Amino acid sequence: MKSKFLILIFALSSSVLIAQEKLADKFFSNYGYLKATELYEEVLKKGDTSLHVLSRLGDCYYNNSKSEKAAFWYAKALKYDEKNINPEYIYKQIQSLRSLGNYEEADSWMEKFMAIQNNDTRIKDYNPENIAKYSELTNSDRSNNVKIQNLPFNSKYSDFGSFVHNGQLYFASSRNIDDKKLYSWNQEPFLDIYQVEIDKKQDTVIFGTPDFITAEEVNTDFHEASVAITNNGNTMYFTRDNVGRGNKKVDYDKKGTTHLKLYKASLVGEQWTNIVELPFNDEVFSTGHPTLSPNNKQLYFVSDREGGIGNTDIYVVDIEDTNTYSQPRNLGEKINTEGREMFPFVAKDSTFYFSSDGHLNLGFLDIFKSNIIKDDTATPENLGAPYNSGFDDFAYFKNDSQVENELTGYFSSNRPNGEGSDDIYGFDASICTQVIQGITRNKNDNNILSEVVVKLINEVGKVISEVKTGTDGSYEFTVDCNKYYTVTGSKDDFKDIQKKITTENQHEKINNADLDLDSLINNSQIVINPIFFDFDKSDIRTDAQYELENIVDVMRAHPKMVIKIESHTDSRGRDNYNLKLSDRRAKSTMEYIISRGIIKNRIETAIGYGESQLLNKCANGVKCTQEEHQLNRRSYFYILKE
Repeated sequence: MKSKFLILIFALSSSVLIAQEKLADKFFSNYGYLKATELYEEVLKKGDTSLHVLSRLGDCYYNNSKSEKAAFWYAKALKYDEKNINPEYIYKQIQSLRSLGNYEEADSWMEKFMAIQNNDTRIKDYNPENIAKYSELTNSDRSNNVKIQNLPFNSKYSDFGSFVHNGQLYFASSRNIDDKKLYSWNQEPFLDIYQVEIDKKQDTVIFGTPDFITAEEVNTDFHEASVAITNNGNTMYFTRDNVGRGNKKVDYDKKGTTHLKLYKASLVGEQWTNIVELPFNDEVFSTGHPTLSPNNKQLYFVSDREGGIGNTDIYVVDIEDTNTYSQPRNLGEKINTEGREMFPFVAKDSTFYFSSDGHLNLGFLDIFKSNIIKDDTATPENLGAPYNSGFDDFAYFKNDSQVENELTGYFSSNRPNGEGSDDIYGFDASICTQVIQGITRNKNDNNILSEVVVKLINEVGKVISEVKTGTDGSYEFTVDCNKYYTVTGSKDDFKDIQKKITTENQHEKINNADLDLDSLINNSQIVINPIFFDFDKSDIRTDAQYELENIVDVMRAHPKMVIKIESHTDSRGRDNYNLKLSDRRAKSTMEYIISRGIIKNRIETAIGYGESQLLNKCANGVKCTQEEHQLNRRSYFYILKE
């Protein structure tokens, strides 16, 4: 008999734990992380040390950016069942540890994460020696703010380099399969210069059909690429193989190597013609990849000429008024390294962009920017993801836009899942932000509510900002466009409220989200939503517990408050039975509140009145709807003392 009694106690205890865990889950799913934390920790104290509870505690702190406690609970969850835990928790632990600066421990977890998730994009460019920097450069939040598009005119061959002038995008491509001659390096046709018309309609860029540039003499049987055009549109600089007379064969140096040279062409009518080789080319080294300064007085290019710092360096020459050129100047060690520096580009604001595999990078060529033109001590900055990847990323071009906050352009990459060996990508990093703002009010009388805690929660449930309203009840958040957010409001003695907002692609749009909080105290009562019981039962369901937590919160906020509980039923069933059922329900309600730490003597009475105090006509024998009967099934929480 004793053993059966113990089993019964154990079963009852287990059911209580399960119920409280479900309640915690409900608060968690509704972004009530503080309450969920409290409930999960209570479940933990009562003996439930399951993986679900441990990991959810970690999530509660993680979503509130409490890295230290998140790491503590994730560590316990991982220790509990490292082999079977969802790998996402390993990654969250890595993020938590990095946030704390524990890079060495994060490093060890990263190795385990890589072993499990060997196809996960977050490990693609991992390097234990630069874990902090790599984490910054591959930051997914930054990537999410930039739209990347593989352009529709890319081919299965090599397409790269971009220069936009007068509604035309110029690029290099080896798509000319009609020319049967193949380049031995990659067994693709030789590169030619193409142009494609671009047209912007509202927020959409439309591309025409690419074709050879309008030129009689520019494209040959060999390589042409990398265009730069002067502001007036009359002169084009481009790269070409060192071709001999008639452009029918290439010239080689003594070692049998053909080199690149820079040329310029003039626009005559609608044709590029009058091809001229630039004077600082040579037969024994390459010169190519031209770009111009904003005022067209300097020409930057790449060369492997003698006296450089690395494999290829970036140089500059002055363009004289007489159409002659100064001696080339190496840009120096702030830009050039012992590796490869290539594909320079100067934006209209004189920001200098280039690609390099010598500076700290994510793999092969990465795109960098520098203020070297205005400050010769400036250090290059890696643009990071999504411009850079673990592959070659190069040939950055920024559109010259007169629209405030607009930042669009192009870059090239041989990253996987493209159309060809090299592809051109368009990017849109325009700063598009909106505002979510509102006033917090008392729903009962429409008066302004101050000291309301308003939280901004992102689409994955993480609290990203929090404010407390002042005397005017106002709050405001600046948010990103094209995102999903939830705004919650909470204040002692009021029910929590939440509103969902979807931001559109319209810069500086204001989203109004007033928060009307329903008072929990009204006419000497604590007023909550109806508490529902299963038919013919007095057990407190999870949804009822969720509502009763409002009673717990009010009584905690008012430690001297004393209440009494009344429970009522509808008229269906025998009078005496309903009286006893309502009384059991009243006492179950009281017992739940006491179980949450409220002292017993603060609840003076908990009495059921059955069907003796109906609110409408629905007495025995009267036909009523379900809604009319529901009105009579209610509980009251009267405040006797504050």
